[in-house]
Amino acid sequence: MYVQRVRLAVLLFVVCFSGGILVPRCAAQAPPAQPPVPPAPKIQAPAAQVHGAVRLTLDEAIQLALEHNHSLKAAETTIQQNQALEITANLRPNPVLTADAQFIPIFQPENFTADYVDNVMQFDIGVSYLFERGKKRQHRLQAAEDTTAQTKSTVADNERTLTFNVAQQFVSVQLAESTLDLAIEDMKSFQNTVDISQARYKAGDISEGDYLKIKLQLLQFQSDVSQAQLSKIQALVGLRQFLGYQSVGADYDVSGDFDYLPVTIKLEDLQAKALQSRADLRAAQQGVIAAKSQHELAKANGKVDVTGTFNYDHVSETNTASVFGSFQIPIFNRNQGEIARTNYAINQAQELELAANDQVMSDVLNAYEAVRDNDQVISLYRAGYLDAAKQSRDITEYSYKRGAASLLDFLDAERSYRATELAYRQSLAAYLTAVEQLREAVGVRSLP
Repeated sequence: MYVQRVRLAVLLFVVCFSGGILVPRCAAQAPPAQPPVPPAPKIQAPAAQVHGAVRLTLDEAIQLALEHNHSLKAAETTIQQNQALEITANLRPNPVLTADAQFIPIFQPENFTADYVDNVMQFDIGVSYLFERGKKRQHRLQAAEDTTAQTKSTVADNERTLTFNVAQQFVSVQLAESTLDLAIEDMKSFQNTVDISQARYKAGDISEGDYLKIKLQLLQFQSDVSQAQLSKIQALVGLRQFLGYQSVGADYDVSGDFDYLPVTIKLEDLQAKALQSRADLRAAQQGVIAAKSQHELAKANGKVDVTGTFNYDHVSETNTASVFGSFQIPIFNRNQGEIARTNYAINQAQELELAANDQVMSDVLNAYEAVRDNDQVISLYRAGYLDAAKQSRDITEYSYKRGAASLLDFLDAERSYRATELAYRQSLAAYLTAVEQLREAVGVRSLP
C-alpha cells in the first residue's frame, strides 16, 4: 500500500510539471511493459492539401458547371433548334415549274419530222406560285420567335436549378471536410489520452480493465476518420458530376469559409425580387405571349391562299400564253378547330402563369422560413452550447488524467462533445443549404 502511494505521488508530480506528458523515468518504475498500443493509421492529406491541386471557390464551381455541365449544354441546343425553326417559319413558298409535250408519235416514228413537230405537236411550259394571304409568313415568324424567347427563359431556369445543385453539393463537401478535420482532431486528442492512460496503468494508478476500455475506444475514433475520408471523396465525386467530369482533375478540392453568415433582408423584399428575377415565371409569362401568337397564326391559316399560274403554249405553229388562278372555296374547312384549340391554349397559358406566380411566392416563403429556423438552431449552438460541451470535455479529461474523475464520466463527456460538435456542423450545413435554397427561390446569386 505504501509503495502504491509513493508511485501515485511521483506520477502526479511528473504530470503537473510536464504538462501531462510522462517522462521515461515513470515507465522505469512501472510493472512489466504491456504490448504497445498500435499506432493510429496515417491520415492522408486531403486532395486540397496536395501541392498543385486545384482549389475551387463556390463561384468558380458554379461557373465551371454553367460552362461544362452536359445536361445544361443539351438544354441549350433547344435554343439553337428553335432559332433554326425561325428560319423555316420565315421562308416563302417555292415556285412550281411545269412542262409537257403532247401528241408525240411514239408508235409511228416515221412521222417524227420537223414539220410534224411544228404543226401537230403541242408544247407547254409554265410557272405557278402560291400567294399566301393573311400575313401567314409574318405570323409564323412571330410565333417561332416567341417560342424561342420562352425556350431561352426555360434554359435560364435550368441554370438556376443547376446553380443550386452545385451550391448544395459544395456545402456537402465543406461539411465532409469539416467533419474530417474534427475526426482527426478528436483522434489525436484521444490518442494522447490513451498514452496517458497507458502510463497510469503501468504506474498502477488504473486497472487493466479501464485501460483496455480506453484503448478500445480509440478504434471508434479511427473508424470516424476513415468514414469522414470516404464521405469527403463521395461528396467531391458528386460535385464533379455537376461540374462536368472532365472539367477538373481527380485531385481537385474546394476552398471557402464554412461559417455562419446572417441573412437580414425582409420577406416582402425577397418576394418582390423573385417576381422580377425568376426565369420560370418569365417563361410562363412568355408562354402566354407565345400562345397568343399561335392563335393569330391559326386565324391567318384560315385565310384562303391563291395559286397563280403562267403558261407558254405552242400549238400548231401558234405561240400563246395562258394565265390561271385557283383557290379553295372556304365552305367547310376554315381552320375552325385549330383556331378554337389555340384560343383554349391561351387560357391554359394564363393559368400556368398564375400557377408559376404562386409557386414563386411559396418557394420564397418556404425557403425564408427554413433559413429562419436553421438560423435559430445555429444561434443556440453559438450562444453557449458549443463552449459548454468543450469545457465539460476539457474539465472531465483534466480530472480523469489526474485521477479525480471516473472512466465513465470521461467517456460520456467525450461522446457529448463529439456529438455536439458534429451536430453543430450538420446544422451549419443545413443553414448554408437553406440560404442557397433561398437564393434559388429568389433567382439571384447574392442576398443582402
